[in-house]
Amino acid sequence: MHIVLYQPEIPQNTGNIGRTCVALGATLWLVRPLGFRLDHARLKRAGLDYWDALDVRDVADWDDLNQRLGAENPGRWWYFTKRGELLYDEIEYGGDDVLVFGSETQGLPSGLLAGQATVQIPILPPVRSLNLSNAVAIAAYQARPRS
Repeated sequence: MHIVLYQPEIPQNTGNIGRTCVALGATLWLVRPLGFRLDHARLKRAGLDYWDALDVRDVADWDDLNQRLGAENPGRWWYFTKRGELLYDEIEYGGDDVLVFGSETQGLPSGLLAGQATVQIPILPPVRSLNLSNAVAIAAYQARPRS
């Protein structure tokens, strides 16, 4: 499984997501620009001592991600957004699938979503969105390969 964070802004969220990736054996892809440096203390603190065990790939931009991950991965790509067409728990995921999440404040740009399989985690009003690390954990555990 691959988790893609598109231009994440908050180091603590990315650190928590990194820890989740280690727990699931998933690869974490970070698409620049980032809202923090990869040596940020809060990133490492949130990831605890698991950050060194994380398979993390840092890519320059969306095109770089597509060249690198698209070339090596046969799985399907799922784009998580609050306006997704599919419900996260009604999908049959595969072990090589790619779960794509946007930044904490902007989400995924509409240009990336056009023509893609968009997925939502339902929430009730007045809540506008889930914390990014919580959304990734919910989706990743639902999508995890089962043996």
